[in-house]
Amino acid sequence: MRRDVHRWFERRTYDGRDFSPVELLGRKAGSISVVLPALNEAATVGEIVSAVRQELVEAVPLVDEIVVIDPGSVDATASTATAAGADVIAEERVLAGYGRIAGKGEALWKSLHAASGDIVVFVDADLEDFDASLVTGLLGPLLTDDEVSYVKASYDRPLARGMLPGGGGRVTELVARPLLNLYWPQLAGLVQPLAGEFAGRRSLLERVPFVSGYGVEFALLVDVLALAGADALAQVEVGRKIHRHQSDEALGRMAAEIIQVAWTRLGIHDATPGETLTQFRRYDGGFEPHTYRVDVRERPPMITIPEYAARHGRDQGGHDHGDRDQGNHDQEDPSGHEQEDIADEHPDRLHRS
Repeated sequence: MRRDVHRWFERRTYDGRDFSPVELLGRKAGSISVVLPALNEAATVGEIVSAVRQELVEAVPLVDEIVVIDPGSVDATASTATAAGADVIAEERVLAGYGRIAGKGEALWKSLHAASGDIVVFVDADLEDFDASLVTGLLGPLLTDDEVSYVKASYDRPLARGMLPGGGGRVTELVARPLLNLYWPQLAGLVQPLAGEFAGRRSLLERVPFVSGYGVEFALLVDVLALAGADALAQVEVGRKIHRHQSDEALGRMAAEIIQVAWTRLGIHDATPGETLTQFRRYDGGFEPHTYRVDVRERPPMITIPEYAARHGRDQGGHDHGDRDQGNHDQEDPSGHEQEDIADEHPDRLHRS
Protein backbone atom coordinates (compact mmCIF):
# COMPACT_ATOMS: atom_id res chain seq x y z
CA MET A 1 0.00 0.00 0.00
CA ARG A 2 2.87 2.39 0.70
CA ARG A 3 4.20 1.77 -2.81
CA ASP A 4 0.73 2.55 -4.14
CA VAL A 5 0.90 5.89 -2.31
CA HIS A 6 4.24 6.70 -3.93
CA ARG A 7 2.93 5.73 -7.35
CA TRP A 8 -0.17 7.88 -6.90
CA PHE A 9 1.97 10.79 -5.72
CA GLU A 10 4.15 10.60 -8.81
CA ARG A 11 1.21 10.29 -11.22
CA ARG A 12 -1.16 12.76 -9.63
CA THR A 13 1.04 15.60 -8.36
CA TYR A 14 1.28 18.53 -10.79
CA ASP A 15 3.24 21.75 -10.88
CA GLY A 16 0.88 24.71 -11.16
CA ARG A 17 3.47 26.63 -13.19
CA ASP A 18 2.95 24.18 -16.04
CA PHE A 19 -0.53 25.55 -16.80
CA SER A 20 -0.94 28.88 -18.56
CA PRO A 21 -4.32 30.60 -18.90
CA VAL A 22 -4.05 30.63 -22.72
CA GLU A 23 -3.28 26.92 -22.87
CA LEU A 24 -6.15 26.07 -20.55
CA LEU A 25 -8.53 28.27 -22.51
CA GLY A 26 -7.81 26.16 -25.57
CA ARG A 27 -8.79 23.04 -23.62
CA LYS A 28 -11.87 24.51 -21.99
CA ALA A 29 -15.08 22.66 -22.87
CA GLY A 30 -17.58 23.91 -20.26
CA SER A 31 -18.13 26.85 -17.93
CA ILE A 32 -15.96 27.62 -14.90
CA SER A 33 -16.94 29.27 -11.61
CA VAL A 34 -14.60 30.58 -8.93
CA VAL A 35 -16.28 30.57 -5.51
CA LEU A 36 -15.08 32.32 -2.37
CA PRO A 37 -16.83 31.65 0.94
CA ALA A 38 -16.23 34.91 2.79
CA LEU A 39 -17.21 35.80 6.34
CA ASN A 40 -15.79 39.17 7.45
CA GLU A 41 -12.94 39.10 4.94
CA ALA A 42 -13.08 42.71 3.71
CA ALA A 43 -9.31 43.09 4.14
CA THR A 44 -8.44 40.45 1.54
CA VAL A 45 -11.45 39.46 -0.57
CA GLY A 46 -11.24 42.46 -2.90
CA GLU A 47 -7.65 41.78 -3.94
CA ILE A 48 -8.47 38.14 -4.70
CA VAL A 49 -11.55 38.96 -6.76
CA SER A 50 -9.72 41.72 -8.66
CA ALA A 51 -6.83 39.43 -9.57
CA VAL A 52 -9.11 36.69 -10.86
CA ARG A 53 -11.27 39.14 -12.80
CA GLN A 54 -8.37 41.00 -14.40
CA GLU A 55 -6.26 37.97 -15.32
CA LEU A 56 -8.76 35.17 -15.88
CA VAL A 57 -11.93 36.96 -16.98
CA GLU A 58 -10.76 40.07 -18.86
CA ALA A 59 -7.22 39.29 -20.08
CA VAL A 60 -8.02 35.65 -20.84
CA PRO A 61 -11.71 34.60 -20.70
CA LEU A 62 -11.05 31.38 -18.80
CA VAL A 63 -13.33 31.98 -15.80
CA ASP A 64 -17.02 32.64 -16.47
CA GLU A 65 -18.10 33.91 -13.06
CA ILE A 66 -16.72 34.87 -9.66
CA VAL A 67 -19.14 34.18 -6.81
CA VAL A 68 -18.68 35.30 -3.22
CA ILE A 69 -20.92 33.47 -0.74
CA ASP A 70 -21.40 35.65 2.33
CA PRO A 71 -22.70 33.84 5.44
CA GLY A 72 -23.52 37.12 7.19
CA SER A 73 -20.50 39.42 7.31
CA VAL A 74 -20.78 42.51 9.49
CA ASP A 75 -17.85 44.28 7.84
CA ALA A 76 -17.51 45.55 4.26
CA THR A 77 -16.97 42.11 2.70
CA ALA A 78 -20.03 42.32 0.44
CA SER A 79 -19.44 45.85 -0.84
CA THR A 80 -15.71 45.28 -1.31
CA ALA A 81 -16.23 42.08 -3.28
CA THR A 82 -18.97 43.68 -5.40
CA ALA A 83 -16.76 46.65 -6.23
CA ALA A 84 -13.98 44.26 -7.25
CA GLY A 85 -16.27 42.49 -9.71
CA ALA A 86 -17.79 39.50 -7.92
CA ASP A 87 -21.38 38.36 -7.78
CA VAL A 88 -22.03 38.51 -4.03
CA ILE A 89 -24.76 36.23 -2.74
CA ALA A 90 -26.04 36.12 0.82
CA GLU A 91 -25.94 32.53 2.02
CA GLU A 92 -29.30 32.91 3.75
CA ARG A 93 -31.01 33.62 0.40
CA VAL A 94 -29.86 30.35 -1.19
CA LEU A 95 -32.32 27.48 -0.69
CA ALA A 96 -33.81 29.52 2.12
CA GLY A 97 -36.56 27.04 2.90
CA TYR A 98 -33.96 24.48 3.95
CA GLY A 99 -32.89 26.67 6.85
CA ARG A 100 -29.36 27.64 7.84
CA ILE A 101 -26.72 25.87 9.84
CA ALA A 102 -23.44 27.36 10.94
CA GLY A 103 -20.15 26.54 9.34
CA LYS A 104 -18.03 26.75 6.22
CA GLY A 105 -19.49 23.57 4.76
CA GLU A 106 -22.90 25.22 4.52
CA ALA A 107 -21.50 28.00 2.33
CA LEU A 108 -19.74 25.50 0.08
CA TRP A 109 -22.88 23.36 -0.26
CA LYS A 110 -25.13 26.27 -1.10
CA SER A 111 -22.59 27.64 -3.56
CA LEU A 112 -23.19 24.61 -5.78
CA HIS A 113 -26.76 25.82 -6.21
CA ALA A 114 -25.81 29.47 -6.62
CA ALA A 115 -22.89 29.05 -9.04
CA SER A 116 -23.38 27.87 -12.61
CA GLY A 117 -20.02 26.40 -13.65
CA ASP A 118 -19.45 22.87 -14.89
CA ILE A 119 -16.19 23.13 -12.93
CA VAL A 120 -16.13 24.92 -9.57
CA VAL A 121 -12.93 26.29 -8.03
CA PHE A 122 -13.06 27.07 -4.31
CA VAL A 123 -10.67 29.64 -2.86
CA ASP A 124 -10.45 30.79 0.77
CA ALA A 125 -11.11 34.52 1.04
CA ASP A 126 -8.46 35.26 3.69
CA LEU A 127 -5.42 34.69 1.45
CA GLU A 128 -2.75 37.37 1.40
CA ASP A 129 -0.43 38.03 -1.57
CA PHE A 130 -2.90 36.15 -3.78
CA ASP A 131 -1.78 35.07 -7.25
CA ALA A 132 -4.27 34.00 -9.92
CA SER A 133 -1.94 31.12 -10.81
CA LEU A 134 -3.54 29.34 -7.86
CA VAL A 135 -6.75 29.13 -9.90
CA THR A 136 -5.06 28.05 -13.14
CA GLY A 137 -3.06 25.48 -11.20
CA LEU A 138 -6.22 23.91 -9.76
CA LEU A 139 -7.88 23.97 -13.18
CA GLY A 140 -4.91 22.42 -14.96
CA PRO A 141 -5.46 18.72 -14.19
CA LEU A 142 -9.22 19.04 -14.71
CA LEU A 143 -8.81 20.56 -18.18
CA THR A 144 -5.95 18.35 -19.33
CA ASP A 145 -6.86 14.94 -17.88
CA ASP A 146 -10.39 13.59 -18.25
CA GLU A 147 -9.76 11.05 -15.51
CA VAL A 148 -9.25 13.74 -12.85
CA SER A 149 -12.38 15.09 -11.16
CA TYR A 150 -11.12 16.62 -7.91
CA VAL A 151 -7.97 18.67 -7.28
CA LYS A 152 -6.39 19.94 -4.06
CA ALA A 153 -3.81 22.67 -3.67
CA SER A 154 -0.39 21.85 -2.22
CA TYR A 155 1.78 24.65 -0.81
CA ASP A 156 4.32 25.82 1.74
CA ARG A 157 3.03 27.75 4.73
CA PRO A 158 5.01 30.76 5.98
CA LEU A 159 4.85 30.96 9.75
CA ALA A 160 5.71 33.72 12.16
CA ARG A 161 9.10 32.13 12.86
CA GLY A 162 9.91 31.15 9.30
CA MET A 163 8.77 28.79 6.57
CA LEU A 164 7.41 25.32 7.18
CA PRO A 165 8.27 23.72 3.81
CA GLY A 166 5.66 21.23 2.68
CA GLY A 167 4.17 20.99 6.14
CA GLY A 168 0.53 21.07 6.93
CA GLY A 169 -0.99 23.03 9.77
CA ARG A 170 -1.22 21.77 13.31
CA VAL A 171 -4.59 20.10 12.79
CA THR A 172 -3.36 18.48 9.59
CA GLU A 173 -0.25 16.99 11.16
CA LEU A 174 -1.74 16.01 14.53
CA VAL A 175 -5.21 14.85 13.48
CA ALA A 176 -6.06 14.67 9.78
CA ARG A 177 -2.89 13.08 8.42
CA PRO A 178 -2.70 10.31 11.05
CA LEU A 179 -6.38 9.47 10.47
CA LEU A 180 -5.97 9.34 6.70
CA ASN A 181 -2.83 7.19 6.91
CA LEU A 182 -4.47 4.80 9.34
CA TYR A 183 -7.87 4.38 7.71
CA TRP A 184 -7.70 5.80 4.18
CA PRO A 185 -4.09 5.14 3.09
CA GLN A 186 -5.03 5.86 -0.55
CA LEU A 187 -5.15 9.52 0.54
CA ALA A 188 -1.79 9.47 2.32
CA GLY A 189 -0.08 11.12 -0.66
CA LEU A 190 -1.91 14.42 -0.18
CA VAL A 191 0.39 17.10 1.19
CA GLN A 192 -2.40 19.49 2.27
CA PRO A 193 -5.54 17.38 2.78
CA LEU A 194 -7.35 20.21 4.59
CA ALA A 195 -6.54 22.89 2.02
CA GLY A 196 -9.45 25.26 1.46
CA GLU A 197 -8.33 25.72 -2.14
CA PHE A 198 -9.66 22.93 -4.31
CA ALA A 199 -11.63 22.38 -7.49
CA GLY A 200 -13.96 19.75 -8.84
CA ARG A 201 -16.32 18.84 -11.60
CA ARG A 202 -19.94 19.64 -10.82
CA SER A 203 -20.92 16.12 -11.87
CA LEU A 204 -18.91 14.83 -8.91
CA LEU A 205 -19.45 17.58 -6.33
CA GLU A 206 -23.22 17.35 -6.62
CA ARG A 207 -23.15 13.67 -5.65
CA VAL A 208 -21.36 13.96 -2.30
CA PRO A 209 -22.68 15.29 1.02
CA PHE A 210 -21.25 18.40 2.67
CA VAL A 211 -20.73 18.52 6.42
CA SER A 212 -21.48 21.82 8.09
CA GLY A 213 -18.22 22.85 9.73
CA TYR A 214 -14.46 22.67 9.43
CA GLY A 215 -14.58 18.95 8.77
CA VAL A 216 -15.93 19.62 5.29
CA GLU A 217 -12.61 19.27 3.46
CA PHE A 218 -11.82 16.01 5.28
CA ALA A 219 -15.27 14.59 4.57
CA LEU A 220 -15.13 15.58 0.90
CA LEU A 221 -11.84 13.74 0.43
CA VAL A 222 -13.12 10.54 2.00
CA ASP A 223 -16.45 10.69 0.16
CA VAL A 224 -14.86 11.51 -3.21
CA LEU A 225 -12.47 8.59 -2.73
CA ALA A 226 -15.40 6.24 -2.03
CA LEU A 227 -17.40 7.53 -4.98
CA ALA A 228 -14.76 8.03 -7.68
CA GLY A 229 -11.57 6.28 -6.56
CA ALA A 230 -8.05 7.56 -5.93
CA ASP A 231 -7.22 8.14 -9.59
CA ALA A 232 -9.95 10.79 -9.78
CA LEU A 233 -7.99 12.91 -7.28
CA ALA A 234 -4.94 15.06 -7.93
CA GLN A 235 -2.91 17.76 -6.20
CA VAL A 236 -1.13 20.79 -7.59
CA GLU A 237 1.93 22.56 -6.19
CA VAL A 238 1.02 26.26 -6.09
CA GLY A 239 3.92 27.79 -4.16
CA ARG A 240 2.96 29.20 -0.79
CA LYS A 241 -0.12 30.20 1.13
CA ILE A 242 -0.25 33.16 3.48
CA HIS A 243 -3.33 33.54 5.65
CA ARG A 244 -4.40 34.06 9.24
CA HIS A 245 -3.33 31.50 11.80
CA GLN A 246 -5.92 30.53 14.35
CA SER A 247 -5.50 30.08 18.07
CA ASP A 248 -4.90 26.67 19.63
CA GLU A 249 -8.42 26.80 21.09
CA ALA A 250 -9.99 27.34 17.67
CA LEU A 251 -7.85 24.57 16.19
CA GLY A 252 -8.94 22.26 19.00
CA ARG A 253 -12.56 22.77 18.00
CA MET A 254 -11.64 22.18 14.38
CA ALA A 255 -9.90 18.94 15.34
CA ALA A 256 -12.95 17.77 17.28
CA GLU A 257 -15.15 18.30 14.20
CA ILE A 258 -12.73 16.36 11.99
CA ILE A 259 -12.67 13.46 14.47
CA GLN A 260 -16.48 13.40 14.50
CA VAL A 261 -16.53 13.30 10.71
CA ALA A 262 -13.94 10.52 10.57
CA TRP A 263 -15.85 8.44 13.07
CA THR A 264 -19.07 8.72 11.07
CA ARG A 265 -17.28 7.65 7.88
CA LEU A 266 -15.74 4.71 9.70
CA GLY A 267 -19.09 3.74 11.20
CA ILE A 268 -17.57 2.91 14.58
CA HIS A 269 -19.88 4.97 16.79
CA ASP A 270 -22.62 2.88 18.36
CA ALA A 271 -24.05 5.96 20.06
CA THR A 272 -24.34 9.60 19.10
CA PRO A 273 -20.99 11.31 19.81
CA GLY A 274 -20.83 14.13 22.30
CA GLU A 275 -21.69 17.58 20.99
CA THR A 276 -19.50 19.70 23.26
CA LEU A 277 -15.81 20.32 23.83
CA THR A 278 -14.54 21.79 27.11
CA GLN A 279 -11.31 23.77 26.99
CA PHE A 280 -9.45 25.64 29.72
CA ARG A 281 -8.01 29.14 30.00
CA ARG A 282 -5.63 30.25 32.70
CA TYR A 283 -6.37 33.33 34.78
CA ASP A 284 -4.70 34.77 37.88
CA GLY A 285 -6.36 32.35 40.28
CA GLY A 286 -6.12 29.18 38.21
CA PHE A 287 -8.06 27.78 35.26
CA GLU A 288 -11.48 28.58 33.89
CA PRO A 289 -13.41 26.02 31.78
CA HIS A 290 -15.10 27.07 28.54
CA THR A 291 -17.47 24.71 26.79
CA TYR A 292 -18.30 24.91 23.09
CA ARG A 293 -20.73 23.05 20.88
CA VAL A 294 -19.18 20.69 18.36
CA ASP A 295 -22.30 19.74 16.50
CA VAL A 296 -21.42 18.47 13.03
CA ARG A 297 -24.35 18.32 10.67
CA GLU A 298 -24.50 17.06 7.14
CA ARG A 299 -26.24 18.32 4.03
CA PRO A 300 -27.30 15.64 1.53
CA PRO A 301 -25.80 15.48 -1.97
CA MET A 302 -27.05 18.51 -3.88
CA ILE A 303 -28.33 16.34 -6.71
CA THR A 304 -31.05 15.09 -4.33
CA ILE A 305 -32.46 18.61 -3.87
CA PRO A 306 -35.37 19.15 -6.31
CA GLU A 307 -34.78 22.89 -6.60
CA TYR A 308 -31.18 22.31 -7.59
CA ALA A 309 -32.15 19.78 -10.24
CA ALA A 310 -34.68 22.23 -11.67
CA ARG A 311 -32.29 25.18 -11.67
CA HIS A 312 -29.38 23.30 -13.21
CA GLY A 313 -31.28 20.99 -15.52
CA ARG A 314 -30.10 17.83 -13.76
CA ASP A 315 -31.72 14.62 -12.63
CA GLN A 316 -30.86 12.54 -9.58
CA GLY A 317 -28.43 10.51 -11.64
CA GLY A 318 -26.41 13.66 -12.26
CA HIS A 319 -27.30 13.89 -15.94
CA ASP A 320 -27.56 17.22 -17.72
CA HIS A 321 -31.05 17.89 -19.07
CA GLY A 322 -30.51 20.92 -21.24
CA ASP A 323 -29.69 24.56 -20.73
CA ARG A 324 -29.23 25.83 -17.21
CA ASP A 325 -30.09 29.23 -15.85
CA GLN A 326 -26.95 31.28 -16.42
CA GLY A 327 -28.55 34.58 -15.46
CA ASN A 328 -28.48 36.85 -12.46
CA HIS A 329 -28.83 34.98 -9.17
CA ASP A 330 -31.57 37.35 -8.03
CA GLN A 331 -33.83 36.40 -10.92
CA GLU A 332 -36.53 33.82 -10.65
CA ASP A 333 -35.58 30.21 -10.19
CA PRO A 334 -36.67 27.89 -13.04
CA SER A 335 -39.18 26.38 -10.62
CA GLY A 336 -41.04 29.71 -10.65
CA HIS A 337 -40.06 30.83 -7.16
CA GLU A 338 -37.76 33.65 -6.18
CA GLN A 339 -34.47 32.15 -5.08
CA GLU A 340 -34.77 33.32 -1.50
CA ASP A 341 -38.19 31.72 -1.19
CA ILE A 342 -37.52 28.32 -2.74
CA ALA A 343 -37.77 25.02 -0.92
CA ASP A 344 -40.28 26.24 1.64
CA GLU A 345 -41.97 22.89 1.37
CA HIS A 346 -38.87 21.23 2.86
CA PRO A 347 -37.87 23.39 5.84
CA ASP A 348 -34.69 22.55 7.69
CA ARG A 349 -33.92 19.57 5.52
CA LEU A 350 -30.56 18.31 6.69
CA HIS A 351 -28.81 15.28 8.10
CA ARG A 352 -26.67 14.97 11.15
CA SER A 353 -23.45 13.06 10.69
